[in-house]
Amino acid sequence: MDAHTNAHTSASLPRVVIVGAGFGGLRAARALAHAPVAVTVIDRNNHHLFQPLLYQVATAELSPADISAPIRHVLRRQRNADVLLGEVTRVETTRRRVLVRDRAGAHDRTLTYDYLILATGAGQSYFGHDAWQPFAPGLKSIEDATAQRRKILLAFEAAEAEAREHPAWTRALLTFVVVGGGPTGVELAGAIAEVARHALTRDFRHINPASARILLVEAGPRLLPAFPPSLAEAATAKLRRLGVEVRVGCAVEDVTGESVTMGGERVAARTVIWAAGVRASAAGQWIGAETDRVGRVLVQPDCSVPGHPEIFVLGDTASVNGGDGKPLPGVAPVAMQQGRHVAHVLAARVRGDERELPFRYVDKGTLATVGRSYAIADIHGLRLRGLLGWLTWMVVHIFYLIGFRNRLLVMLQWAWAYLSYQRGARLITNLDVVPHAAATTASPPSTTSPTPVAERG
Repeated sequence: MDAHTNAHTSASLPRVVIVGAGFGGLRAARALAHAPVAVTVIDRNNHHLFQPLLYQVATAELSPADISAPIRHVLRRQRNADVLLGEVTRVETTRRRVLVRDRAGAHDRTLTYDYLILATGAGQSYFGHDAWQPFAPGLKSIEDATAQRRKILLAFEAAEAEAREHPAWTRALLTFVVVGGGPTGVELAGAIAEVARHALTRDFRHINPASARILLVEAGPRLLPAFPPSLAEAATAKLRRLGVEVRVGCAVEDVTGESVTMGGERVAARTVIWAAGVRASAAGQWIGAETDRVGRVLVQPDCSVPGHPEIFVLGDTASVNGGDGKPLPGVAPVAMQQGRHVAHVLAARVRGDERELPFRYVDKGTLATVGRSYAIADIHGLRLRGLLGWLTWMVVHIFYLIGFRNRLLVMLQWAWAYLSYQRGARLITNLDVVPHAAATTASPPSTTSPTPVAERG
């Protein structure tokens, strides 16, 4: 069979290749279910991930399977769709080909396309300080979340082991710094505070988990700049009631394996989580398109690439202006609506309708949760906070989860956490794969270096 053709498609149907099965890519694929096209979805992972709840995996409230679903299972009934586990390395726009590195143990391959949709997402941006990444990882994947969960839980374990001999070291182990005051940072800081103040309070003999120090650091003048000031202030007040130290107008100046320097102050901390910025994927480089300062492709009103009407870019990879002339935020509803829109444009083109159909985003509101049973919501001017905001947040997130099983399990987990203050996913895994993986990456200040916690019997 010719490696330069899609073996599973009919030669008579236009071929649509979708790179990325996140919110935008998967929504585009599903919206093309009844279009006379052959769809191939390529992703470097075999699962679709509900990223807004990754912080709950990192803080042991949910398990990875609760917020993810196999892509093949999602598209199992869509007869015009195929799935390929691989990583795109290059796009040849003149020959309309995508080069794919196999991730399943098969051969690398080249796929031709009539239409190409790039929905490859974004990674963390360290604003020119990439050397900080090993000490302050972000939260973009299941692997990131489980690594953060391991690191957070091992920090308490290490503190328990060192509490009697090295109290100063123990304080550093029990200091958690979250960098970035957007929704992810706020949700992470609140969740870590809940873990320390409630879920772990009776689990240890030599430390008091509630004494953990949680800092939320934001370089801007306030938290949650996308929210109205009144809601942002309410969320800040709630964080402080949870015991979170909120530092605004405070830029991070250095991060090492032992400390964070912010606003001229050095804080000894062994666990740092980065939620301060994003940078788009390399998709713009693949196609030689013009990009903005964070790498997002500057697309046409219909989400196509200037000079390449057969290529579309969605979600965090695209720079699209809203009705106010400002770039739309990199949130799931934007990507999903773009995916649906591009599918509509492609279906029209296949029918011979070449009219320009500009994308128009319908803002359905902004939400963020702050610890247990408290959230803020701004929905078309309706401003909610507290329990009512949390119930709204919960309904919205359950609605967007893929699969009845996931919705049911997450509802049960949230109900259990609400009633008992307990988190059911407090598992420390992969100690042999990543030995000594907690905040204890160096020995405590002592003339006798104790046995590493992860190696003790």
